[in-house]
Amino acid sequence: MQAIARPLARAAPKHVRYAGSLSIWSAVPAGPPDSILGVTEAFKADKDPRKINLGVGAYRDENGKPYVLNAVKKAEEILVQQNPDKEYLPITGLPEFTKEAAKLAYGADSAPLKNNAIAVTQSISGTGALRIGGAFLGRFYPHSKTIYLPTPSWGNHTPVFRDSGLEVKNYRYFDKKTVGLDFEGLKEDLKNMPEQSIVLLHACAHNPTGVDPTPEQWKEISDIVKEKKLFPFFDMAYQGFASGSTTRDAFAVRHFVSEGHQVALAQSFAKNMGLYGERVGLFSLVTADPEERARVESQLKIVIRPMYSNPPLHGARIAATILSNQDLYGLWESEVKHMAGRIIDMRHRLHDNLVSLNTPGDWKHITRQIGMFSFTGLTTPQTKALAEKAHIYMTADGRISMAGLNTSNIDYFSESVSKAVKGEL
Repeated sequence: MQAIARPLARAAPKHVRYAGSLSIWSAVPAGPPDSILGVTEAFKADKDPRKINLGVGAYRDENGKPYVLNAVKKAEEILVQQNPDKEYLPITGLPEFTKEAAKLAYGADSAPLKNNAIAVTQSISGTGALRIGGAFLGRFYPHSKTIYLPTPSWGNHTPVFRDSGLEVKNYRYFDKKTVGLDFEGLKEDLKNMPEQSIVLLHACAHNPTGVDPTPEQWKEISDIVKEKKLFPFFDMAYQGFASGSTTRDAFAVRHFVSEGHQVALAQSFAKNMGLYGERVGLFSLVTADPEERARVESQLKIVIRPMYSNPPLHGARIAATILSNQDLYGLWESEVKHMAGRIIDMRHRLHDNLVSLNTPGDWKHITRQIGMFSFTGLTTPQTKALAEKAHIYMTADGRISMAGLNTSNIDYFSESVSKAVKGEL
């Protein structure tokens, strides 16, 4: 009996064939939106000419434009004349940069620096330094795998350290009632931490509050840290940018080291040199002696190698050129002082305006705070009203970037804040 031939099924086009099947990534949930990115997107979509963006964490000049330092431009001119190659850097980075960056942080007269007892590695800006430090501590710090962060802290601190394998806990820092430092709460929490815990300290220009301990308070903190045998991990992203003095802004780090603490330190050159996109940073650890330093650096290389192999070249060359050239260093210091001074001027102008407008509340915290950011004390409904009715954008917690204010918009901003606080906006 002859078989009945069946027509062959036609192959469906690929886009049809897989239309009904699930993608490998179909179960991946959408991540929460970045709060700063949301502010920037809302600002960009706003067509009002009065609009102000106070969310971005980057310096802006008097005209609200990005600022490339003259010291950076001159350093690049020198580098062009040298016609350098584009070869890979060593795993721990450009030696000329790491040497000068460590000297900037610890001071030329630092005993561990003179004794060649500071382990250093170039990093992908401050974030990379924190990530290297977290991974190293997670692997080698023998006493604890818990790091304590101030409340609040930079938003990226928690994911950086959690991804490094550390447990993250918090200690009191900011007092919402005074819009200042909760020093008694801070001390109490330090004293109640388990001995030999890791504690993260903002060296200067605390982000996001702008609230720093005084030198005398830092000395008390150092004493408690020593008494409890805590391990201090400093994040110094704003050296020079806070007060205008690189020496003054390094006080906490240098005092702790002089008191015998074996600190860890993350440095960034994004803010103080305006090298945001160049990703220039340093991670360092104070060790006992040159032999221990060599062993620690060998393990830092092993941590870094599978992360990114070696760091970027160009920005490190710029920073090293500035830090090692006396004329450029002087120019850079004057520019850092100018940037810090402009922000300090805006703080005083904002305070004076709010007072003269009879704005309810005490606004002295605006001038007491330091650095790029200020916790204004504005409520979430007030920040929402400012965005919707005055075209002024900031994070919902009332944090503003002082660098976004200038002589062209400070009066409008002050008047709008005053109306928002009075409920008249």
